Amino acid sequence: MKVIITGACAVSARNVLRSLKMSEKFKDATFVGWDMCSIMYGVYSGDFDRLYRVPAVIDPQYREIVEEILAKEKPDAVMVIPEVEVLYWAKNPFDIPHLVPPAEFCELAISKRKLFNLLDGTGLVPYSKDLSREEAFDDNYKLPLEYPMWVRDASAGTASGKGSFLAHNIEELRAWVMINTGIDNFQISEYCPGGNYGVLCLFENGKLLKVAIAERLEYIMAKVAVSGITGNTSQGRFLNDESIKKNALDAIEKVCKATNTIMNGVVVVDMKADKNNVAKVTEINIRYVAYNCCLASAGFNLAEYHLLTALGRSPELSSEQEMIFPDNNRFLRDVDGLPIYITDYKMIAIGQCI
Repeated sequence: MKVIITGACAVSARNVLRSLKMSEKFKDATFVGWDMCSIMYGVYSGDFDRLYRVPAVIDPQYREIVEEILAKEKPDAVMVIPEVEVLYWAKNPFDIPHLVPPAEFCELAISKRKLFNLLDGTGLVPYSKDLSREEAFDDNYKLPLEYPMWVRDASAGTASGKGSFLAHNIEELRAWVMINTGIDNFQISEYCPGGNYGVLCLFENGKLLKVAIAERLEYIMAKVAVSGITGNTSQGRFLNDESIKKNALDAIEKVCKATNTIMNGVVVVDMKADKNNVAKVTEINIRYVAYNCCLASAGFNLAEYHLLTALGRSPELSSEQEMIFPDNNRFLRDVDGLPIYITDYKMIAIGQCI
């Protein structure tokens, strides 16, 4: 068995690889990666049996280079990880087993603006509006939201909390827009002070095969971000919550209906609970989240399930859609350490040892 994993140098792809190496079905496979190789740690980490450098998907050479690698390696399947690459493969598929959401779904979901416009008025998303640089500095423009309000980059495919900030007044809002010179399109939203969730879903031909809910509690290097959110979770837990799951699946269903598509592949619905503790959708990611191998450590190997499904082997999956997690579970991640999963987390008292 030979598997190619794209975006191989990034954290999410390396965690997909780690999950597959934990799988009894795929642990002995040959794993080949490709990436633009901008993250040098991933280039030299030695995680993959082989690693190719490829151009960006917008480069005219991308398809030619990828076809050459596929012809040379002859993989059994490809796991497509980065969002922009998922979108490319959805629109321009290669003749090799892979499983990504449909192109029309990807086109809508990858755009925060399109997603929020579609779900506006459903109660599934926070009240939000686009904000241009000009509007932010126009004294005659009346902001449609009250403070505090959440500000973030509205560009398609953004991740890691890019451009995120909680503004408490117009001075803070304008200062944030001013210093983020690389962002042209902002989104302002009502502030949701509750829990921060990710709902990980795997579909095949419109059928939900697997689902898991994670709550993000703390972030790696949170102090370096003004918002406290870096997009990389350092501490979290897995949950079973029907209302969170329902809202996430309702949002996916509405996007499928609007795009007239049948859902396939992995998507992760990010959600934030409002002041009434109602989980609302902040984005739908057409990619894995970085902590996915923590799920595998807990006994829910989403990457294994995804690869089996891509290979046409979904009948080998266990029948349950969702794993029941212990109440006190935690997953822990740090910059230079392997992820840790704990089934019964307890804080150590002063003077005690572990």
